[in-house]
Amino acid sequence: MEALTSSAMASSSDLEQLAEIELQKEEEEEHKCVTDAPSAPPISSSGSIPDSSHPYYDVARHGIIQVTGDDNYGRKLIVFSSCCLPPSHQLNHRRLLEYLKLTLDQYVEMDYILVYFHHGLRSINKPSLKWLREAYGEFDRKYKKNLKALFVVHPTNFIRIVWNIFKPLISHKFGKKLMYVNFLDELRDHLNFEQLSVPPEVLRHDAKLRAAQKGGPRPSARTPPPRPPLPTQQFGVSLQYIREKNRETVIPPVMRQTVSYLKVKGLRTEGLFRRSAQVQLIKDIQKLYNLGKPVNFDDYDDVHVPAVILKTFLRELPEPLLTFRVYSQVQEILNIQSSLRVSRCQQIVESLPEHQFIVVKFLLCFLHMVSQESIFNKMSPSNLACVFGVNLVWPRDGSISLTALTPINIFTELLIEHFHAVFKSRCPPGQETP
Repeated sequence: MEALTSSAMASSSDLEQLAEIELQKEEEEEHKCVTDAPSAPPISSSGSIPDSSHPYYDVARHGIIQVTGDDNYGRKLIVFSSCCLPPSHQLNHRRLLEYLKLTLDQYVEMDYILVYFHHGLRSINKPSLKWLREAYGEFDRKYKKNLKALFVVHPTNFIRIVWNIFKPLISHKFGKKLMYVNFLDELRDHLNFEQLSVPPEVLRHDAKLRAAQKGGPRPSARTPPPRPPLPTQQFGVSLQYIREKNRETVIPPVMRQTVSYLKVKGLRTEGLFRRSAQVQLIKDIQKLYNLGKPVNFDDYDDVHVPAVILKTFLRELPEPLLTFRVYSQVQEILNIQSSLRVSRCQQIVESLPEHQFIVVKFLLCFLHMVSQESIFNKMSPSNLACVFGVNLVWPRDGSISLTALTPINIFTELLIEHFHAVFKSRCPPGQETP
């Protein structure tokens, strides 16, 4: 770090040279540790491998970029893993930039978060600083305005030097969004860690860093045993638990209250479900619900608050609303002829247990209603699917690869757009009686 400090006023070319030197030092240090340690099994890229017909198959197959659901407060999580980058001669970095923009284009109209796993960046696979400049230049305001945080995990001197190089180009407002994270445990304070797609190589590197700390390994942030849920608990417990404690209604109170409020005051709000809300405020409202205390959304004067609460409720269910069982069936929806997909969606939802089916029908009826006001709220079935898909179904391991996201979104879009055909409801949206 002394070299970094003394070079703070150095020219850009000097800093670039210093960055290269630091990266080489880090590689040598890592090589020493690897030589002394037992060999590890080879690492495969995270997530499922896309079909070879994917327009960016040459990039996507490495698993460098993953969309892994939402964070605790309704913001999309997009992960970039350096350890998945192949040697530079095996990857067209221009194509990588195009693929990254294509991914972000699906989510930049809503609040989102980037997680960058730095471990695994080496001289052999790193993009050039010229490429980084071009990339930053192409990410205009539409990409930056709704980015709420950029987490850089396991930063090194190389990262700090590169940040100094780019400082003249980066606005103060954007700079405040950068957060360095030294250990994976620190992410738990900000994200739903179980939904995060962390490459095995990064997990091993984190364990090694923790073990090297003075005093041995850091204690896990999740060591205390979980407390039993309160009788009034609403978040983080199963639908069955809520039903048993709230015999007077089949629909969970959080869902019924947020949907009722949004039907009256939110249907024509532009970007409904695309915005996040103040983190502490959401925590406070969750606490009120869990303690069985009344919640009046008029007190908050922000229609996005109940919208985030609804998404948070769905995301914190121990099992997704559509159940784990249907995940593989949803993944196969693209293999079905387009004209038969609505019928297949109907078969899948009708196979759900009765309670789940009723709650799913209640939610999708509401989302169908929202989509019918899309001329005002800009939330078409496709846009709603991007928001709700990952909150309705996910695999048992919690993480969803970018390639697995497409069938989930298409399935959810079909449920919303063809609500009446899928659920065989003859009543106008909002008037069906579960």
